[in-house]
Amino acid sequence: MPRAKSDKDCKIFVLDTSVILYAHNSIMNFAEHDVVIPITVLEELDQFKKGNDTKNFEAREFIRLLDNLSKDNMIHNWTPLNGKTKGYFRILMNPDNNINANEIFGEEKNDHKILNAALHLKQTEKGRKVILVSKDINLRLKAKSLDIYAEDYETGKIKNLDELENTGKFLIENVDIDVINKLYDAHHVDGKLIFGRKKIKSNGYYILKNEKTSVLTYFNSEDNTMERVDKQLAYNVKPKNAEQTFALHAIMNPRVKLVSIQGVAGTGKTLLALAGALEQRRDYKQVYLARPIVPLSNKDIGFLPGDIKSKLNPYMEPLWDNLKFIQNQFKESDKEYQKITELVNQEKLVIQPLAYIRGRSLSNIFFIVDEAQNLTPHEVKTIISRAGENTKIIFTGDVFQIDTPYLDSQSNGLSYLIDRVKEHPLYAHIKLEKGERSDLANLANELL
Repeated sequence: MPRAKSDKDCKIFVLDTSVILYAHNSIMNFAEHDVVIPITVLEELDQFKKGNDTKNFEAREFIRLLDNLSKDNMIHNWTPLNGKTKGYFRILMNPDNNINANEIFGEEKNDHKILNAALHLKQTEKGRKVILVSKDINLRLKAKSLDIYAEDYETGKIKNLDELENTGKFLIENVDIDVINKLYDAHHVDGKLIFGRKKIKSNGYYILKNEKTSVLTYFNSEDNTMERVDKQLAYNVKPKNAEQTFALHAIMNPRVKLVSIQGVAGTGKTLLALAGALEQRRDYKQVYLARPIVPLSNKDIGFLPGDIKSKLNPYMEPLWDNLKFIQNQFKESDKEYQKITELVNQEKLVIQPLAYIRGRSLSNIFFIVDEAQNLTPHEVKTIISRAGENTKIIFTGDVFQIDTPYLDSQSNGLSYLIDRVKEHPLYAHIKLEKGERSDLANLANELL
C-alpha cells in the first residue's frame, strides 16, 4: 500500500531498538507523523524475545503489535497505524546508500545499519524531515555527525525535575508560637490554623518555625490536621535528622501504602526502610528486600564465575550489609539479634534480585525495592500492580545515579513514580539530603 499523505510537514521518525525495549507501544506515540523501523531493529529484537525481564516482555509485545497492525499488508510498504489521527509505519530493509556509516566509522555494526536507514530516508524522502529517535546517547551523537536529526524518546519523561526535587518536605516560617506550643501539648492542630482554606497535598511533611522554635509535622489529609512527628526507634535504629524522621514516619504509617525515598549514597534510605520493616514484621507475612541487577560493563551475569548464587552475591551484598548493621546494634545473645537470623532462615525476610520476585503475588508483604532509579516506568508500574491486600511498597534510590545505559534522571521509573502519584492519599515521598554514613562519605558526595 503506498503512502497516502503528501504533507511535507509530516515528519518521519526512525526508531532504534533501545526505544522499543523501553516502551513497546512507542510506535503509537508520534501523533500524525510517520514511523520507520529498520529491519536491523527486528533482528535485534529477535534476540530479546525469550526471557522474563521487562526488556523481553517489551520485545514480545512489540512483535505482537506489529503483527496486529500489519495484518494482510506487506510491511515494507507504508502501512496505516490505528486511529484517524495517526500516521503510517513501514519496515525498511537494509538499503544501498551513497554514504555508508559502516565505512565512515570503520566498523560494521547494527547501530551503523540503523544510521544507514536514516540516511537512505533523507535521500529518498525529499522535503520531509527525518529524525532518528534513540535512548542511546552515543548513537544520537553519531547521527548528528552525519547531519541526521536525532533526539531522545521523550514520552514519559519528567519535564520539571526541579519541582520533583522539592516534593515531600516543606518549611513554613513565622508560624504563630501558640500553634507550635499547641502541637507540643496536644500533638495535633486543625490544618486551617496554618493553611486556612487552601487545599494541601496529602501526606506532606512540614517544618514549622517561629524564630528559634520549630516543630516537625505531618499533614493528615484524612482528618485535615497537622500532627507532630517525633523521632522514633525502629529496631534500635534512630533517625539522625529531620528528613530521616519524616522518612521513618512514612515507612511506619499504616495509612500510607506506597513510599518513595530519594537521596544520595549514605543518607540512610535502605537502612531506614529495612529497620521500619523489621519493626512492623508482625503485621506482614513476609518482608522482601530486592534490587534490580545491573551487570557491570553492561555484561550479562553469565560472564561471572561460579553458580547462580555466586554470580548474584556481589549485587545483593549492600542489602546484606544493611541487615548486618541493624543486627549488630544488639549482642549475639539478645533476642532481637537472634530474631533476624530466625527470620532469614525461615524465609520471613527475603533478600533477592528483583527478577526473582517479579511475577509473584504480593499479598500481605512489606516490599522494599532498592536502587529503583534503575527501573523503567513500566517496571515500576508492574511491581505496584502486583500489590494485594495489606501490602506496603517502599522504593528507594537516587535519580541522579543511573547505572543503566538507556535511562536518565528524567526517564527512570523512580522519577516517573514521584511525578505521577505525588498527590495521592496512599503515597508519601521524602528526599534525604544529609549524608549520615560518615564525614568522609559526605566529603565525596559534596566535593568530588
